[in-house]
Amino acid sequence: MEMKKRIILELRNRAPEKVTELVLDNCRSSNGEIEGLSDSFKELKFLSMANVELTSLAKLPTLSKLRKLELSDNVISGGLEVLAERCPNLTYLNLSGNKIKDLGTVEALQNLKNLKSLDLFNCEITNLEDYRDSIFELLQQITYLDGFDQEDNEAPDSEDDDDEGDEDDEDEDEDEAGPPGEYEEEDDEDDGGSDLGEGEEEEEVGLSYLMKEEIQDEDDDDDYVEEGGDEEEEAEGVRGEKRKREPEDEGEEEED
Repeated sequence: MEMKKRIILELRNRAPEKVTELVLDNCRSSNGEIEGLSDSFKELKFLSMANVELTSLAKLPTLSKLRKLELSDNVISGGLEVLAERCPNLTYLNLSGNKIKDLGTVEALQNLKNLKSLDLFNCEITNLEDYRDSIFELLQQITYLDGFDQEDNEAPDSEDDDDEGDEDDEDEDEDEAGPPGEYEEEDDEDDGGSDLGEGEEEEEVGLSYLMKEEIQDEDDDDDYVEEGGDEEEEAEGVRGEKRKREPEDEGEEEED
């Protein structure tokens, strides 16, 4: 009872025409309906009423934009023709855990032209011989039955579909940010800048090298001057010795 009251309060406090998803699981229905759920939910696309003790869909409101309907774990045994009248755009319907026993009951879903996925888990109808082949033949518009197609390929996760949509949005955002060519040009400009930097470094190295050469040349000149001075000193020494020897030689000659 507390769950029922809470759901009713939520429905009353929200603007029905703005609601797109509604989960009423485990809320107890009264005489085949849930109080507060009406056709004023014009934008509703997803409705879940699992385990609410629904015995029929006779009082289901008209929800023309509804795409996904969860009705698992109820006690529905028939009256599925109402779905085509009230929810003509359904693409996914979950009736697992209900009291559906024969193909005649499911035949009413032929009028749901957009229905792509149907779940009948834990219904007595699944015990029929050639159950899957019979359902696919009866409802040729559906692609998936109990989560698998006719070739036993698993149905894609709705969450995966959402992720793909997000990736597409990211790709679109990247495209809007600018064409790849612009980024390539920027990269080229960066490369050009780096080349100039290298050139400048080489020039600096060349200048320092030249300066070193000049320093070395100056050192060489100094060495040369110093060497010249030494030679002059040696020459003067030789001359001095000659001068000393000459008088001696002259003395010797005089003695002779």
